[in-house]
Amino acid sequence: MTRHFPENFLFGAATAAYQIEGAAFEDGRTASIWDEFSRVPGTVIGGDNGDVACDHYHRYESDVAMMKELGLQTYRFSTSWARVRPDGGAVNEKGVDFYKRLVDELLSADIMPWLTLYHWDMPQALQENGGWTNRDVVSRFLDYAGTMHDALGDRVKVWTTLNEPWCSSFLSYTGGEHAPGHTSISEGLLAAHHQLLAHGETIRELRSRDASLNLGITLNHTVADPADPNNAGDVDAARRVDGQFNRWFLDPIYRGEYPADIIEDFRAVDADAVAQFEAAIHEGDLETISQPIDTQGVNYYHGDFLSGTAQENPPLPGGPATERKGRSPYPSDAGIHAVERGLERTAQNWEIQPEGLTRLLHRLSDEYAAERDVTLYVTENGAAFNDVVAEDGQVHDADRVAYVRAHLSAVLDAADAGVDVRGFFYWSLMDNYEWAWGYDKRFGIVRVDYDTQQRTVKDSGREYARIIAARSL
Repeated sequence: MTRHFPENFLFGAATAAYQIEGAAFEDGRTASIWDEFSRVPGTVIGGDNGDVACDHYHRYESDVAMMKELGLQTYRFSTSWARVRPDGGAVNEKGVDFYKRLVDELLSADIMPWLTLYHWDMPQALQENGGWTNRDVVSRFLDYAGTMHDALGDRVKVWTTLNEPWCSSFLSYTGGEHAPGHTSISEGLLAAHHQLLAHGETIRELRSRDASLNLGITLNHTVADPADPNNAGDVDAARRVDGQFNRWFLDPIYRGEYPADIIEDFRAVDADAVAQFEAAIHEGDLETISQPIDTQGVNYYHGDFLSGTAQENPPLPGGPATERKGRSPYPSDAGIHAVERGLERTAQNWEIQPEGLTRLLHRLSDEYAAERDVTLYVTENGAAFNDVVAEDGQVHDADRVAYVRAHLSAVLDAADAGVDVRGFFYWSLMDNYEWAWGYDKRFGIVRVDYDTQQRTVKDSGREYARIIAARSL
């Protein structure tokens, strides 16, 4: 059976500036929070950092040629705040020029640029003044967004404000796994609010400049299922994970309100943190956050199977085994326990659950996007496996081939049922710096030899190219 994708469906791949660019301190770029964080002993596997990464800063032309050979219709990338406005200050024209050259190269290859303004590389100088916990950073972000639009607004028509604000707030300021590596409930709440406020202010500003732009945000999601839907404790554990991971961002963006049940869960854990959070919400903030958007990016890797009771044989953790001592990124985490359900897993111990993506797209459409005329795109989906270079010099990654096909099929299931989902971006175009995992895990459909910077298209990349060319499964 052959299944065809809709005519307006876009195929792409995604990357992020810090993970691939390298050239960390060249041409005026200064330290980001990830440059600082990665140098703290024990925070990143292998002590790795993004100083060189995939050297994309110097190799972008050949990388774009490789994208064209794969048949990509669109390329989702992020611009580096630390490169464009170093230390959060004046514009660095050399940094801006790099993105002008990249966009021109993409357009000459007939690849649509899909720009993300923030993929976690805040200038370290701003973090030293509180980072996302300081409301003033919203103005600094708006300055940066305006600079990028001044430079690229005539050529880039799709603008994403933030990538995965759950990661850059709760995982970063509460859980401690990501930069800046703090473990404060109050800081996580403040960071999340100020990021959403920066999102809303940027949407408003860019809309006022050019009403024809396609504007949106990218959120990462889980599908939180109770291990026993008839067990009240399991149901409550699933409710709290869904509320803290999904609804904490969906509800203010689409409805202009934070989920009341989760606020009370937080209050029961840390009333002072909630009081600080509530004081930080100024009149008009939620109206700003809920500015109409055109597009929501959906990042999905796996779901969660949850119980309110501790398990005798819980699944292995899915985070990096670093020396850093953090805490749960969920402020309300008591009585939330993962349950093994026998699904296959990736090299990061993440479950492989494509049907969860179908259900997620239905849920986002039915409860949020459809009535507000927002189009959904799967902006990240991918997997790390233990790739091996064969004797023929190739990477025969059958597990990733199966993963890509299964998740594209899951997207088609949703589209065939009427969900307005119009694109899929594989994460990632190439192996890269995987945050606290360093270079230990490989997600790419293109292999990168970090010693030589040689690129090798894997079997999964060739299969993705075949699917794109045929526009069918």
